[in-house]
Amino acid sequence: MILPPAVRLSFFIAARLRPLAVLGLALLSVPLGACEKTLRWDDDPPFSMQLPDGSVGGLYVELNREVLEHLGCSVRMVKLPWARALKELELGRLDVLPGAFRKPEREAYAYFSGTVLPPSRNILFVRRDLPARDSLHELADLPRNDFRLGAQIDVSYGEPFRQLMSDPDYAARVFFNASRSNLWHMVDKGRIDGIIADEHSGQYELQQLGLASSIEPTKVVVSAESAEVAFSKRTQDEDFVQRYAQTLKALVDEGEDRRILQRYVSN
Repeated sequence: MILPPAVRLSFFIAARLRPLAVLGLALLSVPLGACEKTLRWDDDPPFSMQLPDGSVGGLYVELNREVLEHLGCSVRMVKLPWARALKELELGRLDVLPGAFRKPEREAYAYFSGTVLPPSRNILFVRRDLPARDSLHELADLPRNDFRLGAQIDVSYGEPFRQLMSDPDYAARVFFNASRSNLWHMVDKGRIDGIIADEHSGQYELQQLGLASSIEPTKVVVSAESAEVAFSKRTQDEDFVQRYAQTLKALVDEGEDRRILQRYVSN
């Protein structure tokens, strides 16, 4: 039987469209886990840490994991020290690196989300009973008050600290230690008067060490820079980064970052 031209045309179109329909169904059936991203963490509470139950949590971990899940991606956590994390990002073996500061040399191999989270402030912490506490308004006041400062080795505290350390007489009196925990105990015992620490990390660590009643933050803000989320250019594209930033901003606008932080640091 010879079919009319119009009928033959409809069969032809249906035959051509059937593979596309099958392909569409196949794409819809792809599990969310098909998009897997590696997310960096390390022992840096309250931003990232291993929790008592063995899982990994913290502000950066939970917030960025939530963003990835909103975008339909599963997350594989990778524990890396900072310097190694930057190298893995450059090589394309790490996809997402939260808490990164934008620098020209990093922009060669990484996309950046833009500043979405509030600035992370470095604060001067001192003993509550320090007599000179009320006379401290900026870092430059420390030498005039014979303030005994403690600082971590190989940690950058910003331009005010660099200016302070340009005074060789005062720099010679600053006590350096690799462990911030050791520095907190030195403040508590009166061996030094105070240290510089991230405001959230400092409050968390003082609570964990049981020293929150004897050491407190001052109003001296040493630095306040906004960190971003970095993405490997080898594995990500600008469209994904843009969608990531939009999703992150929406969560921050809803206060999700503050809700997460309150679980780790009580004010």
